[in-house]
Amino acid sequence: MAEENQSTNPSQEQPVESTPTPTLPLPRTYGELLGRNQNTGPKREWPEVVGLTAEEAEKKIKEDKPGVHVHVVQSNCFVTMDFRQDRVRVFVDDSRKVERPPRIG
Repeated sequence: MAEENQSTNPSQEQPVESTPTPTLPLPRTYGELLGRNQNTGPKREWPEVVGLTAEEAEKKIKEDKPGVHVHVVQSNCFVTMDFRQDRVRVFVDDSRKVERPPRIG
């Protein structure tokens, strides 16, 4: 009778092979965990405005990120070190041209 059970139920005789599931790398940052990376997240820096006038740079920054406060600052002036998500500082030289890439902070 034991022989009859084995011959009628072939699935018990053959081991089931499982395909290995690919392992994904763990996210390194909270943004990656949420599905965002640096390329698709909100813009935080504007290197393309270096060399433009302060007014042109301010217009470009406000087009990319409406609602942000743009502060035009001489490059040799002191500024506070607090970080604000709604502020972009534009550092300009004596001819009012952007000297370094503005960024949020």
